[in-house]
Amino acid sequence: MVILGIDPGYAIVGFGVLEFYKNEFKVLGFGAITTPAEMPFEQRLKTINDDMTEIIEKYKPDCLAIEKLFFNTNQKTVIDVAQARGVTILPAVKAGIPIYEYTPLQVKNTVTGFGRAEKKQVQEMIRRTLNLKEVPKPDDTADALGLAITHGRTARSLSFVANSAERELKL
Repeated sequence: MVILGIDPGYAIVGFGVLEFYKNEFKVLGFGAITTPAEMPFEQRLKTINDDMTEIIEKYKPDCLAIEKLFFNTNQKTVIDVAQARGVTILPAVKAGIPIYEYTPLQVKNTVTGFGRAEKKQVQEMIRRTLNLKEVPKPDDTADALGLAITHGRTARSLSFVANSAERELKL
């Protein structure tokens, strides 16, 4: 299974592409889509959408894992992030790629085994899990890889549960 992990934003969109097979991860690619602050917001959205379309065409992911949007105190920021998130996932929706959402707490718990882990601890576990020489930069890229890892491990668990239930029905 090829998983595209996305950490959404409008200044930086982190992405990480992992292949998950037989309980092992293989890094296919990672990076960030960046848009300059002086660029008109509408153009930033177009850039994100265009770049995400290229990433999907290049890697042909089977699924997309994205951080679940949460509301913070700055309403303007959350609205802008929501708009960017929409244009980020639109190419996946058009391609028929299923989308899965995970909270930061779920990522921390899955990657480190501790839902209250510090950001540096999570990043180090991502580095170790993927056998990388260093933690990917910017942080948004590491976060995207954490989302992809979370989906791989979660999908494996869900598959195990579904297969177990199917076996029980046959008995």
